Amino acid sequence: MFGSKSASQNTVEQVETIVGKGTCLKGVINVKGSIRIDGQLDGEIEAEGDVVVGPTGILQANIKARKATLAGRVNGNVNVNDKLELLPTAKLIGDVSVGSIIIGEGAIFQGACEMKRSEQGSANSSPKSK
Repeated sequence: MFGSKSASQNTVEQVETIVGKGTCLKGVINVKGSIRIDGQLDGEIEAEGDVVVGPTGILQANIKARKATLAGRVNGNVNVNDKLELLPTAKLIGDVSVGSIIIGEGAIFQGACEMKRSEQGSANSSPKSK
């Protein structure tokens, strides 16, 4: 009870930009903090913080961010340094480059996935014959 209230307050404080349901944008969005999209976007998102695409969000856009949580539809490539989470209602068509990925049951993902952390580890541990 108490934990959920503070968690919701923290989320509201962290999201500094909101594109509401019924709003349509075209272009490049650069955000110093975090952004939540519940409307439509045709273009690109570059965020130093997190990107959240709500269940009503529809993006024809590439996303670059620290973390991303998708519940809506995204057609485009996603590049996140930390975690990409696809919630059960998410549909992602595009390639991803991530630190880690969580795909919820029912989510749709069509594309290639590059794991950034695995690449660093395999470079040090992979023996090559001479």
